[in-house]
Parts: sequence; structure tokens; C-alpha cells
Amino acid sequence: MNQDPKIITIADYFLKFSDLQIIDVRSPGEFEKGHIPRANSIPLFTDEERAKVGTAYTRQSKEIAMNIGIKFVRPKLQNFVDESRKIAPVGKVIVHCWRGGMRSASFARHLTENGFSEVYLIEGGYKFYRQYVHQFFEHPFHLNIIGGYTGSSKTRILEILREKEQQVIDLEGIAHHRGSAFGGISMGKQPSVEQFENNLHEEMRHIQIDRPIWMEDESYHIGSVFVPKALFDQMEASRVFFLNIPRVERAKYLVLEYAGLDKAELAYSIQRIEKRLGFDQAKMAQEFLQKEDFFNVAMITLKYYDKFYLRGLSRRDPQKIMQIAFETINHKEIAKSLLNIINNESGS
Repeated sequence: MNQDPKIITIADYFLKFSDLQIIDVRSPGEFEKGHIPRANSIPLFTDEERAKVGTAYTRQSKEIAMNIGIKFVRPKLQNFVDESRKIAPVGKVIVHCWRGGMRSASFARHLTENGFSEVYLIEGGYKFYRQYVHQFFEHPFHLNIIGGYTGSSKTRILEILREKEQQVIDLEGIAHHRGSAFGGISMGKQPSVEQFENNLHEEMRHIQIDRPIWMEDESYHIGSVFVPKALFDQMEASRVFFLNIPRVERAKYLVLEYAGLDKAELAYSIQRIEKRLGFDQAKMAQEFLQKEDFFNVAMITLKYYDKFYLRGLSRRDPQKIMQIAFETINHKEIAKSLLNIINNESGS
């Protein structure tokens, strides 16, 4: 005999049930805006149906809204079971909606009535999950921030540190953006602000709080998304290992990074910062781009980005900025130097 759905908290999910599949029964639009990573979307209503039910609830009555909802759902009942079986063939699954209310409860009950052996409901639904995510970023983290002017290859250095079994969070990778006007080229579509936070939490929830976490120094916004405020405040207050690398070397590195990208997109990115570069400098950069002189394009744009980064750095406590000079960009040597500093400080 099948049991009724069981209520679990979002903390229970992460501690005990994260190996189970999740079914999110909210509408496609709700799911697109933000969802629990790895969740599967089986919407009870389409966006249009949800709007009609909501309008009836607000302007008429709960009973009328429920009757409209039943008419929308009834033809889909078998499909709900079939799709759920594809996701959870052994009959064990977690279900949630926005607030853990009628949508998820009715869906979960339908699964138990059709052969699912274990069905769990997340208390408070996605709303409580979002609260959990926000609270997570308020934890005190031990952050090591890698700073440096544009072109210092900070992302690659983070990759080396990860290879050396350090805890690393690549904010730009999660954001699908490198953080500058050129940062979105070839990086794919950015997640929503909400989904970026969810994906970041998914990465960070696996870390050990008592161990250092390496991150790149970032602005509050990375393209169209924002670093959670509680985390950003900690980043701002943490020590920065500032990699001081000559501009010429950084321009060479940017040529390797960007020269193979679409020229039209590069031209558009230069156009976006024309006012900040100055008309003459922007025009010159465009001319160099058409000649495929990517080095001089980089040298011109770095003048602006170096000033921009320096302004951000000036807001930090100077006592927490450790300047480390390197004549060239050698990822392994820079990573080794950073680890030597940390190890010497800890006495290991």
C-alpha cells in the first residue's frame, strides 16, 4: 500500500535526499526565472493557464479558480504519471511548487495513487528554498581574493589552484560572463539573477566552511547578474592578492583570449564603451580591429579598464591589499607563489 506524501524541509533535502530527483510543478515561466539546480519541470499549468486561474481567484472566488484549474489539469493526469516515471523510474521522487501548497500537494497525491512508493513534498516549496539560499550566503567564509588588472589571467590561475586541490569558486564561469563589455562574447546565455544565485549556492554548498576559498575580485555585477550582497560584502572586506603584471604582458594574453572571437561582436563591444574610452581612442581601436591588430586594440582598451579597476581597488582597506609583482604571465608560477604565501603564513 502506498504511503501519503511526506513533508521534508529544504535542509532535509540537502542533508538526506539530494540523490532523489525533484519535480517542479510550477509554470514554465516560473521555472525559467529560477529553479533548484537539477530540478525537472513538469508544470501543472501553462503560463497562460496559471494566469487565468490566478485572475479567477483574485476577481471571483477560490472555488471558481479551483474548478478552472481542475478543467486544465484533468486531461494531463496520465501524462503527469508518465513523465514522472521517466524521471524517477523506481518510484521515489520529491515534488514542490512555489509555497508547498495546493499545486504540489495534489500532484504528489496523484503520484502516490498511481504506484509511486515514496513521494516527498518540500515544506514551503521554492519560496523556502530561496530563503535558505539567501541565508547560506550570510555564513562567514574564509575568502582569498585574487585581484589584478584586466588580462592578468586570474581565471586560469583559479583553474591551476583547483587542480592543486584548493577550494575555488569561479564566479565568472557560473555567471557565463567575463565581467567586462567584452565579457559575454562566446560565453552563452547568462542565467537570470535568481538562477545565478541558485547555481552559485549549488557550487558553494559543497565547500568546507573552515577552509579557504579562492575567488577572483569582481564587481557587484557580472554582466547582467549580481553577486549576492552578503557574499559581496565579505569579498570587499577580505584580503586581496593583487597581481601586478605589466600592461604589455596582459595585452599579449588578451590577444590569445580574444583574437579568435567574432570580429563583429568585438567591434560592438568597443562601441559600447566608446564614451568611456573617448571618441578618438575608440575610433583608433576599431581601425586596429579591422586590421586584425589585436595587440593594439588590447593596449587601448586596457587604459580604460586599468583606471576602472584601480577605482574599485581604492575603496578597499589598503592594509588588506598585498601587491605581488610578476614580469610575465606564468600561471603555474603565480599559483605556486600564492600557495607559498598562504603556507608560510600558516606555518605548514
